[in-house]
Parts: sequence; C-alpha cells; structure tokens
Amino acid sequence: MRKLLLTTVATLALAGCTLLQNKSNPYDKPQFYSRYLSPNDAFDQRIQRTVDALRENPRSATLHNDLGALLVQKGFPKDATTEFERALDADRKFYPAWYNLGLIRAAENDYPLAHHAFSRTIHFKPGHAAALFQLGLLEERYHHDDRAIDYYAKAFAINKLLLDVRVNPRVLDSKLIPLAVLKLYPKQHVQESLQFQGTPAEYRGRSADAAATPVPSQPAPAPAPAPAPAPVPVAPAIVAPAARPPVTQPAPQPVAPRPPAPPSTTVAPTPAPSSPQASARFPEPLTMMPSATPAAQLER
Repeated sequence: MRKLLLTTVATLALAGCTLLQNKSNPYDKPQFYSRYLSPNDAFDQRIQRTVDALRENPRSATLHNDLGALLVQKGFPKDATTEFERALDADRKFYPAWYNLGLIRAAENDYPLAHHAFSRTIHFKPGHAAALFQLGLLEERYHHDDRAIDYYAKAFAINKLLLDVRVNPRVLDSKLIPLAVLKLYPKQHVQESLQFQGTPAEYRGRSADAAATPVPSQPAPAPAPAPAPAPVPVAPAIVAPAARPPVTQPAPQPVAPRPPAPPSTTVAPTPAPSSPQASARFPEPLTMMPSATPAAQLER
C-alpha cells in the first residue's frame, strides 16, 4: 500500500514538473550548444535564427523539427532528440519528427523505440518509402526475412531511388535486397510492359471540335393551339348584273331621189264597156307608186 502511494505521488510530482516546464519557455535562457556557435559561420547563424524564432513561438512543431535536424548535422544528437520530442509534443501527427526520432533511436541501437517511431511514421503518412525501408532493416536484424522483404519491396515500388547507393547508402547493409527485387519484379514488369496508346490526331481534332461546338438546347414545347372560333354565317352578297351597253341604231342614210320615169307613149286602150257596177267602183285607172327602199336593203 505504501509503495503504491509513493508511486502515485512520484507520478503526480513528475507531471507537475512537466507542466511547469511546458509553461516556461526553455529558449529564454542560453542553450548548451549556443556556446559552440560562431557568429561568422553561416550554418551556425542559421541555428541561432531558428532558436530566436522558437523563443517567439515555442509551440511550433516545424521549428522544433528543423532545429533538431540542424543540431544533428552540428553534432549534438541528444539536443536534437529533445527537439524532435518537443515537435511531437506540439503535434503528435507530425510524421517528419517521428521519422527523425526513429533515425536517432536506431543510431543509438534502441531498436524497439526506433521500430515504434517508424511505425508511427507510416501510420500518419502511408507510403513513406524511407520509413518502410528502415522497418525492413529492423526486421532483417530480427531475422524476420519475410517481413523485411515485404517492407523492402514496398519501399522500392514507391521510390526506386532507394536502390541507388548514392541516395541510400544503407542499401549496402542488407543481404535481402536481391530477393526484394525479385519479389517486386512481376508487378514491376507488368507495369512497365503496358504500352498504352495515346489519342490519334484525328480523334483529338474531333474532340476539340466537339468541345468547341455548343450543344443545342432543347426547344421549348409549343403551346397548345387555341380552339378555332365557330364560323359566323355570312349573308351572300347580292351581285347586281352588269349593265348592258345600249344598242345604237345606225343613222339612216339619205336616199338619192329616183329620177322620174319617162312618160309612156303607149296609148291606153279603150276600155271595154263594163258593167255599171265596175265603172262606178273604179272610175279611173290606178297608178302604183313605188314604196321607199329601206337603208338596210340598200347596204345589201
């Protein structure tokens, strides 16, 4: 019971100290490595500028990670580890700090913590080829060859440059690289043997024309025709017959007077004696006069 109580008190005290440490700005006082920085060296001044920026913003994960990487190059791995941990305190999902911390742990031969850091890296950043390769190295160290080959194959499939010793010198530390390449070969061969054809020029022109031609909009439906009105009966128009022109009678032509007949020299016979009735009816001989000839007969 007493032991449990002491453990609880120690845990609370450690948490209180951590809380107080987090509230205070650690960059307000000079850092250990600051005494080794030269004002005439550009790289040292870069470190100093990063420290000055953290003094203004101590909760920046990116600044902590950058300062840790600079301190590793300067030769202060422990101070660099502190900076990577501070970066993770500011942002637990900041995968670059997880990866850098895994490299530090692996260099210190702390393989369990290194494995944990690389696993968190690919958890927050799936497809991180460098972290996959580092996990392969750790699995190979544990003699888990199958797992190591799987990690190597995944890493090389994502980034082939990891096979280049100039880019990744640690590739020489593994004896399973040829097996990993053989495992990767079928998939890689299929991908490289696929020869897809591009769009021919004539189809490309058609596609451009089709894209440039606007699509005609559908015409709006025509409204229904209104019902035709009932026909109104119209009285037939009375057409008067055309007036006939008057018939004009030709003017009568003047008839030249007929010359008188010459006197007859014939001696009238002496009438025979007639009955008293006839002589009383016709006392003298009749002379017949010609009738006037019509103009129409003269024209004929």
